[in-house]
Amino acid sequence: MSFLDRLDSTVSRYLTEVAGPRERLALLRWQIAERHALDRRETMPGHATTSAFVLSPDHARILLIDHVVIGRWLQPGGHYEPAATFHESALREAVEETGVAGSALHPWHRGSDLPFAIGSHEVPGSPRRNEPPHIHHDLQYLFIADPTLLLTAQEEEVHAAAWKPIVTLAEIAPVAFARLQTLSSQG
Repeated sequence: MSFLDRLDSTVSRYLTEVAGPRERLALLRWQIAERHALDRRETMPGHATTSAFVLSPDHARILLIDHVVIGRWLQPGGHYEPAATFHESALREAVEETGVAGSALHPWHRGSDLPFAIGSHEVPGSPRRNEPPHIHHDLQYLFIADPTLLLTAQEEEVHAAAWKPIVTLAEIAPVAFARLQTLSSQG
């Protein structure tokens, strides 16, 4: 199955099984229908990224990075890189950016590649890369990791990596935070 067909299937399943009523993902769906090469960072107005919400086992803390270009604390992630699953791409980004070890896909996923959240958000361009401001269509996955293990920030893209209180996620990714609150209240 091609990247675009896999993405189309994943987004369709997400919209049916997970998304809230206000999550329409109109631009992403339009780009898929137009057969844009969403796995290429040159594709405009947007392209695919993957990111990881790495939680402590008790869901009290989340692993975040202080992003060099964006200038704020975010979940680890980046441009999609080829992988057998989207969650493997997200985990690879988390490991590269933070050095987090021993992460496991959260049981919420039931071993599937269904995203916990999908967010399309604007990012600043990069004059160094001759890249205009654009959209990242971010497939977001949950992982569990031990917060006592050593972290190593990837200094080219990350000023720091640190475990923060889970409430910090409310400002960064409100849809995912609300969904996590519901998940925690059910568990």
